[in-house]
Amino acid sequence: MNGIEAELKALTENVPHLIANLANSAALLFEKLENVNWAGFYIMKDGRLVLGPFCGKPACIEIPVGKGVCGSAVSQDRVLAVADVHSFAGHIACDGASRSEIVVPLHAHGKIWGVLDVDSPVENRFTDESVSEFLAYGRIIESFIARG
Repeated sequence: MNGIEAELKALTENVPHLIANLANSAALLFEKLENVNWAGFYIMKDGRLVLGPFCGKPACIEIPVGKGVCGSAVSQDRVLAVADVHSFAGHIACDGASRSEIVVPLHAHGKIWGVLDVDSPVENRFTDESVSEFLAYGRIIESFIARG
């Protein structure tokens, strides 16, 4: 367990408030991860991703499933780590400074609940090692989502 993973678990494990946990998770990742300019959540509502708690510049409010990196991660139900978002077909540019992005689908009660989305102004910021780290963050987040 890396330092951020341990902090995320300690910050959220005994807190029964979903929005507070999401907000603190976004803040922790935004502050502790190097070279990121946005960290937050999109939550599935009525078949679309809707903006949830985040840190960074104002963001897109709704994202259709299958559109952009977030919507594509949901439609494929897999982590997407994109080295250069400007070359990703259908990229939705909320912040033109973002160059790379990682999106982790989050599950609750057997279905996709939403996504963890982190952007970076650095191209190729998210590596194969990053995917493993973000999957670990996702498991912690899923544990408090399941609690409600």
